Amino acid sequence: MQFPNGQQQAGNAVTPVITVRDAVTDLLRRFNMTSIFGNPGSTELGLFLNFPQDFRYVLGLSEAVVVGMADGYAQATRNASFVNLHSAAGVGNAMGNIFTAYKNRTPMVITAGQQARSILQFDPFLFSSQATELPKPYVKWSCEPARAEDVPQAIARAYYIAMQEPRGPVLVSVPSDDWDKPADLVAHRVVSTESRPEPLVLDQIGAALDACERPAFVIGAAVDRGNAWNELVQLAERHNARVFVAPMSGRCGFPEDHPLFAGFLPAVREKIVGMLGGHDLIMVIGAPAFTYHVESSGPHIPAGAQLCQLIDDPGIAAWAPVGTAAVGSIRLSVLELLARPAARRRTMPAPRQSVPRAHPPEDGARMSVAYVLQTLAEVRSPEHIIVEEAPSSRPVMHNYLPILRSETFYTMCSGGLGYGLPAAVGVAMAKPDAKVIGLIGDGSSMYSIQALWSAAQLRLPMTILILKNRRYAALQEFATVFGFAPGARLEGSDLPDLDFVALAKGQGCEAVRVDRADALRKTLIEALQSKAPMLVEVEVA
Repeated sequence: MQFPNGQQQAGNAVTPVITVRDAVTDLLRRFNMTSIFGNPGSTELGLFLNFPQDFRYVLGLSEAVVVGMADGYAQATRNASFVNLHSAAGVGNAMGNIFTAYKNRTPMVITAGQQARSILQFDPFLFSSQATELPKPYVKWSCEPARAEDVPQAIARAYYIAMQEPRGPVLVSVPSDDWDKPADLVAHRVVSTESRPEPLVLDQIGAALDACERPAFVIGAAVDRGNAWNELVQLAERHNARVFVAPMSGRCGFPEDHPLFAGFLPAVREKIVGMLGGHDLIMVIGAPAFTYHVESSGPHIPAGAQLCQLIDDPGIAAWAPVGTAAVGSIRLSVLELLARPAARRRTMPAPRQSVPRAHPPEDGARMSVAYVLQTLAEVRSPEHIIVEEAPSSRPVMHNYLPILRSETFYTMCSGGLGYGLPAAVGVAMAKPDAKVIGLIGDGSSMYSIQALWSAAQLRLPMTILILKNRRYAALQEFATVFGFAPGARLEGSDLPDLDFVALAKGQGCEAVRVDRADALRKTLIEALQSKAPMLVEVEVA
């Protein structure tokens, strides 16, 4: 006999009934996934009955904010985050940042509410008719378990898939009446998340690296994501290789003040070939070879050069048009290259050309982005974490806001907007003792401005710097590729009359506007010292 309180009687003994909810809660606790990111709907409420006190529910005011926060949190903790979304509508609202999480290779277990099993055949209100197909192709795996008692095992499988390289988001659709059904606890397991590259292929790459005269490394997001920053520095120093950052990289994998650092590659084939010219071996580590943004033609690497690639994603290795690729953990791959006999010493390559200092504007003029970021670089600590989504300012950032430490830079690998502001909140949650700086464009911020409310509610000691140029500057600059004359008007790209101080204060976040260069430094210092979230809106040219 089963009682309403979840107990059943066997003779004179009363034993508790383990429900799907109990089994999932136990599983999440063992996976250290006790923060649930969500924006609740009716079909998810069953999960929250008797909500455990050692869990926390992180509320976002839109599903895009929810997934963005979970993305930043997962990257900063190096563990999958747990997301709870509403059925078709909620998953649809979140798809932009699910796409970004997929491109970021962020481990994330997404559960989506579904209507009760007993009425699914009637096309009920708020159900998802193809729940497993909706998030594809931007999840590694998706399922709706055939039986309620299969839900805990499905979530366990989802976690292991999300954590295996290349990591990424997964989705499990859970009917609303499953949570109270009986289920068994899921057995504890240890599942490997890293794989070693094929020794023969890696040996070929190592031999090519040893034999070359002028090597160049091109590093991507998987270096820092794969915890290989220090090892990569050692490998570059061993071979005196110039180190470039791959196009559109969402993380930094090498100290930008290092003598071997050579700069950032653009997402244009001819320009990549030009910048890599003179090198006889191109070693691409933790990045595609290569990410392009505009149509182009010609060779993919300089004439006479050889390309080798270390990558954690077999799909990327498969489409690379040239070269030898070793697939496996970036950290393990670099460690094996470091275990080879010491290479002969090469001469130190020429240093990167220095960048001239930015100057304050003349009276009455707006500050340049270069001056703002140069000032930020001077007042922040190298340990402060930058979470960036200001696409038109990124080339300037590369010159005036160098990244010097591992795990201190995050941006999106997708090109989709609406990630940066909530991701900064997620990173700040994961690293409560660190100062997180959200560097966001005014256009980008409006995709997920509700993240300010979450930051204020959580009282996170973060600084949000809005670069306000009153336009979608990246589009206006990119328009010349499609035949627009420089400076020509582009419809739908102007953003007048946005007041970020009012938007922030309306959500409980302190805010200040800076439109004079002589107030910038003092304001930034105060914002960085704040124990609560503070937004700084800066008028830039």
